[in-house]
Amino acid sequence: MPLPGSYAVDGRDGRIGLVVGHEGPCVQLRPPGGGVPWHCPPQMLEAAPPSAVLAARVRELNWQSRMP
Repeated sequence: MPLPGSYAVDGRDGRIGLVVGHEGPCVQLRPPGGGVPWHCPPQMLEAAPPSAVLAARVRELNWQSRMP
């Protein structure tokens, strides 16, 4: 199970998400930069490649810099 705060790829559709928690048997992911979280079965998660993690972190930082 990935830890909250890490990034993972949803193997069903290739979306990268920030792990925000676990709900029942599923992992809850949120899009980098904010948005509606979604659930993914843990067996469908893949490790996020370093380039995808870097891009996701940049989106997160850009999103945070726009917050008051």
